[in-house]
Amino acid sequence: MPARAVMLQGTGSNVGKSVLAAGLLRALADRGYAVRPFKPQNMSNNAAVAADGGEIGRAQALQARAARVPPSVHMNPVLLKPSSETGAQVVVQGRVEGTARAREFQEAKRRLLPRVMESFARLRREAELIVVEGAGSASETNLRDADIANMGFAAAADIPVVLVGDIDRGGVIAALVGTRAVIAPSDEALVAGFVVNKMRGDPSLFVDGMAEIARRTGWPALGLVPFFEPARLLPAEDSYDLAERSRPAGDAGDRRLRIAVPHLPRIANFDDLDPLDAEPGVAVMLVERGAPLPADADLVVLPGSKATISDLAALRAEGWDIDIIAHRRRGGRVLGLCGGYQMLGRLVSDPDGLEGAPGSVAGLGLLDVETVLADPKTVAEAAGETPDGIALSGYEIHMGRTEGPDTARPLHRLADGRPDGARSPDGRVAGTYVHGLFGGDRYRSAWLRGLGTESTIDDHGALVEKTLDGLAAHLEAYLDIDRLIAMAR
Repeated sequence: MPARAVMLQGTGSNVGKSVLAAGLLRALADRGYAVRPFKPQNMSNNAAVAADGGEIGRAQALQARAARVPPSVHMNPVLLKPSSETGAQVVVQGRVEGTARAREFQEAKRRLLPRVMESFARLRREAELIVVEGAGSASETNLRDADIANMGFAAAADIPVVLVGDIDRGGVIAALVGTRAVIAPSDEALVAGFVVNKMRGDPSLFVDGMAEIARRTGWPALGLVPFFEPARLLPAEDSYDLAERSRPAGDAGDRRLRIAVPHLPRIANFDDLDPLDAEPGVAVMLVERGAPLPADADLVVLPGSKATISDLAALRAEGWDIDIIAHRRRGGRVLGLCGGYQMLGRLVSDPDGLEGAPGSVAGLGLLDVETVLADPKTVAEAAGETPDGIALSGYEIHMGRTEGPDTARPLHRLADGRPDGARSPDGRVAGTYVHGLFGGDRYRSAWLRGLGTESTIDDHGALVEKTLDGLAAHLEAYLDIDRLIAMAR
């Protein structure tokens, strides 16, 4: 019998749908249900490699973990990876199918809906319950005609919708009541209830607010969920979450080790640094545009990027290149991850115009390597070890080849025999194509020891599991899960 499903949609982006879905999946799994996550369309540069090959949004990989099942490309059949203000790489069922500007993608949605429904049908054959997550806002009526992410999908799949509002940002009554006012009657009929998320302070202060929303919309209240602070230990879905989670430069408190990360416009796979930020002795400082990199940083990390050449230009426009070179001159250490690794070299070339206009630009010149952006895209799990014999595991998602004298000093040796990355002669500048490295406890411990501090987290994976368990217990206390199960169809 095909699985029943319920869909979480939001009054806007970043209302906490991804975290709620993860907690609900863990709670349902703990109750003994076979559950799966599903997000028809996602827009994020924070991607993961699925067990069946291909890439999906990092949030759906986390939700699969919450459900205690391997991640699959069918959990997120359409992934948009923004590469400019108006364009994105289009990944369908885990594979790149080209790029599209915003208007072009609107026109492509109708042909993508059958692929979305195919993936959904596959998951329904595997599970008893599916928790579906929408994208953006349910009230984007200007996009409703070809929608595959919110009400368009809910109508096609004939599943009930739970609308989520965020009280922390203010105006939640207007957001929920306003959504009811603008959506079509046929879409309103799909809404089976609402949730108010991220309540801070005394929940009794909003009892009348919940009643007013229910009265004005006719929808039942399914929960007033208090803010769950430990969610900062879980991967963020997109870069808009980062400013809320990360310490600004100069705010390390009494922490000893300071890691500075420039917030690039197309930052990607930014959860690479989550395990470091979870360490009590480490401050990961996300540096926003307009601010200099702190001069007393122990390590500067250039993160992954969906648009290496564009982000390199942005880095220079902020003067961060000068800050990094000064940091290096003072004897500081620099680490480049994927696109950040490419930026550290002498030259980045895009002869086929994969990221924009064809051409080449000078890199920072801190590693004696050159990168050529080229197909095919590498999407694969990775394992191997460091020159010191420390095991590593992670994943690769990148386009391009990097070669040059400093690759003769690779940062890693992968299990298939390939060298990965490069190091400067003195070892203080390094780059790698492998994401997710710091989730490995021995690997993270070795890096921190090399920077003069000790890891105090013995098992980061267990910390994530504990957080998911805590989130599930939190939702059991504040969300009417029995009613959600009953309304699923």
